[in-house]
Amino acid sequence: MDFGTMLKDSYEYTKEALWGKWTRWLILLVSTIVFPLIYGYFVRIMRGTTPAPDTDNLIRMFIEGIVLLVIYIVYAIPVYLVAFIGMLLYFIPASVTSGPVPVGDAATSTGTSAGLIVVVILAILIVLLAIAVGLIANFGGIRYARTGRFGEAFNIRAITRHIGEVGWLSYFVALIIVGIVIGIVEFVLMLIPVIGWLLLFVLTPAFAIFSIRYVTQIYDSAPAPA
Repeated sequence: MDFGTMLKDSYEYTKEALWGKWTRWLILLVSTIVFPLIYGYFVRIMRGTTPAPDTDNLIRMFIEGIVLLVIYIVYAIPVYLVAFIGMLLYFIPASVTSGPVPVGDAATSTGTSAGLIVVVILAILIVLLAIAVGLIANFGGIRYARTGRFGEAFNIRAITRHIGEVGWLSYFVALIIVGIVIGIVEFVLMLIPVIGWLLLFVLTPAFAIFSIRYVTQIYDSAPAPA
C-alpha cells in the first residue's frame, strides 16, 4: 500500500472536486449542516466515481445519505452497548452494597486502586472494540455504495476477508497517517488569528472528500470478495 500515492491522489481528487466549482462547494458546505446530504455525497465518492461526482439529484443524495448514516449508527451500537454495560458493572455493585463499608486509609487505597484498574481495562477494551468496528464499518459503507444493497453493508464474513487481504495493520496505519495529515492542517489553520476558525468551516467539504477518497483507495487496494 503506497500511502504517499494515496495522499497525492486524494489531494488531486479533492482539488478537482472543488476548485473553481464554487456552486458545488457551497452545496457541500450547506450539506455539512444538513448532514444526510454530505453522507449521500460520500456514497457517490465510495462508488469510485472519477472525476469527483456532481451534487445533482439532491433527493437521491439525501436518501442515500440517510442509509449510510443508519449503517454507521448500527455499527456503533455494540460499542455503546459494551460501554454502557461496563459502566453498570462498575457502578452498580458500589451503589447496592449493603454490608459495612471498609474504613481506613489502606481499605480506601485498595478500593480506589481496584476501581482504577477496572476503569482502565474497560477503557482499553472499548477503544479496541471501537477501532475494530470502525475499520469494518468503513468497508461496510463502501460495500453498500458499490452493491446498492443495504444488507451487504453487514456481510461481515466478506468484509473481514477483504480487510484481511488489504492487511489489518496496513489499513490501521493508513488511517493513522491520514488522520495525522488532516490534524496538522487543521492545527495550522487554527493558529491563524480571527479567520482561522472560519477557514476550518469553509474547508470542511475538502477535508471530508479527501478522507473518503483516501478510504476508498484503501478499499480498492485489494479485490472485494463477491
